[in-house]
Amino acid sequence: MVQSGCLGNRTPFLEHSILPFTTFPQGFPVCPQGHIVHNWKARWFILRQNTLLYYKLEGGRKVTPPKGRILLDGCTITCPCLEYENRPLLIKLKTRTSTEYFLEACSREERDAWAFEITGAIHAGQPGKVQQLHILKNSFKLPPHISLHRIVDKMHDSSSGIRPSPNMEHGSTYKKTFLGSSLVDWLISSAFAANRLEAVTLGSMLLEENFLRPVGARSTGAARSGDLAEHFLDDNTALYTFAESYRRKAAPTEEPSLSSLELSGAVVKQGYLCKQGHKRKNWKVRRFVLRKEPAFLHYYDPAKEENRPVGGFSLRGSLVSALEDNGVPTGVKGNVQGNLFKVITKDDTHYYIQASSKAERTEWIEAIKKLT
Repeated sequence: MVQSGCLGNRTPFLEHSILPFTTFPQGFPVCPQGHIVHNWKARWFILRQNTLLYYKLEGGRKVTPPKGRILLDGCTITCPCLEYENRPLLIKLKTRTSTEYFLEACSREERDAWAFEITGAIHAGQPGKVQQLHILKNSFKLPPHISLHRIVDKMHDSSSGIRPSPNMEHGSTYKKTFLGSSLVDWLISSAFAANRLEAVTLGSMLLEENFLRPVGARSTGAARSGDLAEHFLDDNTALYTFAESYRRKAAPTEEPSLSSLELSGAVVKQGYLCKQGHKRKNWKVRRFVLRKEPAFLHYYDPAKEENRPVGGFSLRGSLVSALEDNGVPTGVKGNVQGNLFKVITKDDTHYYIQASSKAERTEWIEAIKKLT
């Protein structure tokens, strides 16, 4: 086994194809619209040699036997996949029979790690290619002291930021764009990068996290390439623009709404966990995001397109603790055992959550305790 984990899955067939993190297969492109349910599902994936197995999840555990498998022999992989503007953490797998799978991770690090392992499995018989992937993996890292949000804010500064202007490519004029080489120059001059290689890495991160959008054939072609090399081009013929999803922060004189305040904190940790509902007491997979300043724990439905939490709560004054693994604890419904923990909020609301392993449970408990 190379790697296993929980991902989402999208497939046009109700019981067909999935992957090892949040994954989403789309099926054959020739299928007629209206006859296929394009929903997203959370699945547990296990990568074995040249096969990706996926399982249903019930009560936070994988249900055997596997629901399906993806044969990696002859597959091509695209990471990042930009086909869904509001899902920047996708990986796309295309099999030799042209079946397409869209797989979503909960973080850039997780997405890149899975893409790296899957690519290695695809090219297992080519040692030279695998060695090249290791070199790319070790060189393609975002410096820990750099904040992409800070970079984008500076890029929008009216006096010292990037100034989009009309640019031409192959006889077509594109408004409000800037050159890839111009952005590299700006990142270096603004002290966000020490050299052009670092600046290209930052440009690639901005592109992957959906802060930038490629414009024209040159930059779009590079961004959609299936290699794990940099997708941002240090080139005076590659055009980029700001993604429409970017929103400036509210001015200091504006009073932000409570929801905006909740979501303004820096992300400390995120991942897929199972949560018990408060009304029906059923267990569902949710993507949890832990933020600080202010300290909030939000959870998202991976089956929904919009990137808005379906719930969350403040961690101020909360208590978090592990639950025993030798039976079903009080307050937990269903035959759910193992790797459980509980969060009790200041207003005495109880949340029961299940991790995929004891180690993951410990990591979440320690991260939450630091913010309570």
